[in-house]
Amino acid sequence: MEISAKRIDGKVCKTRSEGNDTTSGKSPRYGTYASGTGAKGTTDGSTALCGNAGHKGDNRGITGHSTTPETLKDFVTKTLKDGKNWPTSTEKSTGTASPKPKPNDNAKDVAKDLTKLTPEEKTIVAGLLEL
Repeated sequence: MEISAKRIDGKVCKTRSEGNDTTSGKSPRYGTYASGTGAKGTTDGSTALCGNAGHKGDNRGITGHSTTPETLKDFVTKTLKDGKNWPTSTEKSTGTASPKPKPNDNAKDVAKDLTKLTPEEKTIVAGLLEL
């Protein structure tokens, strides 16, 4: 699912950056959607959790992250494919994910983002969800 109204797509499941500190020379490190959440190291910004962030440590050797946020369309195409990660996210490798999956975490995070939309935006989303 991709919401054609970019202003809505950009408000739902928008990844965050933990490393966006231009005063100390750190570049943005947004989480990147994947089929499982990784350990959040300097080379792993992968996440299967709606709206999650990238690695927040120092800026040396940072790869595997995005310099721009990913949104709902990325979450759907990269994370929800093959019927995985709904309603609960999964780990890339057992015991290594940060944060750890919790029951219904993705369903709760998507719902939280949807409740923040304006009434007009909610009407647009509701129209897309009609069967």
